[in-house]
Amino acid sequence: MENYKKTKVVEKPFPSPFTNLPQDITDMKVKDGSKIRNLMGYAIGKMESDLVRQILFSGSGKAVSKAITCVEIMKRKVKGLHQITKVVFRQIEEMWEPIVPEVGLEPLSVKRNIPAICVLLSKDPLNAQEPGYQAPGCFDALWLQALKEESQGQKKRKQGGGRGGSKGGKHARPMGAFREALKKS
Repeated sequence: MENYKKTKVVEKPFPSPFTNLPQDITDMKVKDGSKIRNLMGYAIGKMESDLVRQILFSGSGKAVSKAITCVEIMKRKVKGLHQITKVVFRQIEEMWEPIVPEVGLEPLSVKRNIPAICVLLSKDPLNAQEPGYQAPGCFDALWLQALKEESQGQKKRKQGGGRGGSKGGKHARPMGAFREALKKS
């Protein structure tokens, strides 16, 4: 490919993996260069309105992790959201032209499938039997359980000597707000 240069990239539109979505759904297309602050300002404003019941985040390629970050922020800011996640592939076609045309090289067309993610967040209950469904608050319950287990392990180490060493050494784990949540539960 050192004798070629990329001249054009065509992204094929991919159909939404969700059926029966309302026509006026807020569709957040996350791009690699999108600013999370801008995306979230708009999306949270929409979801806090009583008129909007669902929002769809989608991103492909390098934007997949940014789309997931947006979804997780949204779930923390707007409580009680139901979620369905779908992973799909998006096809892109790259056009490559020879750098030196007189060598006899032909233009190339390369088709690639890149991963994409679509996450539907809803204030209303969704089909719990749908693959990729996540109920509201189920992630928080996992965190609380893990923190309780870790807290119990720390108590045992303190009573039995544990790893040794001093408090707050390189193995200490600050828990801050999570420790407070444990005390309340």
